[in-house]
Amino acid sequence: MHAFSTPAPEGPGSEGTGPQGTGPEGTVEAGPGSDAIGLDIGGTKTHGIRLRNGAVIAEAVAGSANVQNVSVEAARASLADVFTRLGTRGVTRVIAGSGGVDTEQDAAALRALISAHVPDAAVDVVHDTRLILAAGSASEGIAVIAGTGSVAWGTNAAGRQARSGGWGYLLGDEGSGYWIGREAVRHSLRLNNLGREPDALSTALLQAVDLSNPTELIGLFHGGTDRRYWAGKAGLVFEAARAGSPAATDIVHTAAEHLAGLTTDVARLLKISGPVVVGGGLGMHQPLFQDLLRTRLNAAGLADVRYLNQDPVFGTAYLLGTERAGHGS
Repeated sequence: MHAFSTPAPEGPGSEGTGPQGTGPEGTVEAGPGSDAIGLDIGGTKTHGIRLRNGAVIAEAVAGSANVQNVSVEAARASLADVFTRLGTRGVTRVIAGSGGVDTEQDAAALRALISAHVPDAAVDVVHDTRLILAAGSASEGIAVIAGTGSVAWGTNAAGRQARSGGWGYLLGDEGSGYWIGREAVRHSLRLNNLGREPDALSTALLQAVDLSNPTELIGLFHGGTDRRYWAGKAGLVFEAARAGSPAATDIVHTAAEHLAGLTTDVARLLKISGPVVVGGGLGMHQPLFQDLLRTRLNAAGLADVRYLNQDPVFGTAYLLGTERAGHGS
């Protein structure tokens, strides 16, 4: 069994290749039989890199290959796109991080889809939170996703694992981008029920969705929109908070409280004090959210808080490096 074969407890992008090791038409020249591929399979995209001697030599992005979000056929097509661009000759190892890998059956199903492209490579499937921890140069600690959804997952020096949240938007995802967007809708509807005029947050939301009456939000929310649509409205809530909107400020503060709660749950279960590595769109790109979360975590005794400055897929290089060190190579 390989070091990462047991899973832990989450629109198409542009694609391309890196500056090194590329052959004609963006394909990758075969290495000496020891190349590795890292995959980060999210709800909207699949991000892949090819590594040679620890260095990234090619990179590709395609649609999601997460079967919780797309059909098996669509997942196969996205994986085929990524592997075609990265190349498969000379690949002996694949590490894939994906949301929704909660059981060995989940891992086995994804492993089978990947192995179809690299039948001679060892394929390990992990939960995407482990990529976040690795991308923060940590082999133990707590990984937090603050993006479209939310989850905290951790592991301690003894190898014990724990998580909090990550149940999906129908059951949880408190503090996520979707949750923030939905709370803005709820606030706007609440004001309307009370017979009050739209405030700054409600006005910004109505303008963003091209509606004139708050009651129209009900039909839009339950109509053809999805969780990614409403997660995309989280940014206007942060803008309104920075402009002084009391309602937006309350939503943002409450979101930070939820994420801090998920994190401290894991810290208590594992009896660790960090590090905490935060990824996801909110965690990586919203300074106000970062400050609020850091303050709450510091107050709870979690002093080492790291916000990713690189995409989680690059954590596969760290996983491979620690694995080699563990084998004495």
